[in-house]
Amino acid sequence: MNALVLVDIQNDFMPFGSLPVPDGDEVVEVANALARVFEIVVATQDWHPADHASFASNHEGRVSGETIELDGITQVLWPDHCVQNTPGASFHSGLDVAAIDLVVRKGSDRAIDSYSGFFDNGHLRDTGLAEALRSLGVDDVTLVGLATDYCVKYTALDARALGFRVSVVADGVRAVDLRPGDGAAAIDEMRSAGCRIVSAKDLGADM
Repeated sequence: MNALVLVDIQNDFMPFGSLPVPDGDEVVEVANALARVFEIVVATQDWHPADHASFASNHEGRVSGETIELDGITQVLWPDHCVQNTPGASFHSGLDVAAIDLVVRKGSDRAIDSYSGFFDNGHLRDTGLAEALRSLGVDDVTLVGLATDYCVKYTALDARALGFRVSVVADGVRAVDLRPGDGAAAIDEMRSAGCRIVSAKDLGADM
């Protein structure tokens, strides 16, 4: 069984959001088209407390884009984003949420970030996504969403490490590109880990 995983298609990652991913809104149409051809659709959702340690605003004298160490883990500092129960944390209004069978929230521990849909960044706690997928008989996952070089990449790499077959829809992801080329490098890294890089049309989406 193959499941579609929609990674963090939330308002704050859109061009109008607090942590805008360039052209991030373009993934919505792809996600909706693919949701019509998959039996199982899962969405991940960043769900941060306001005092989250990844927010630059919670570190005096620091600015977004800098890196720090959090308990031995390198952490990029971000603008406040996807704060629980705020409009920025909501899914994009154009996303067909009626097609979503399961929502997995991540990043709710203030002390550690969670790029991956499966684990926090220290692999200390899992989100329950792997267990949920396996309970549904899923052994293949197909990823679309935001952002290629962070949450999509780490979700894909963890899925591979957990034994899932993984496809990443190249036209259904967009990158932050803090450094130019980060998105392309992430695609290469995922491919090297055994992920298939495909297009929506390859999967039967009517675009």
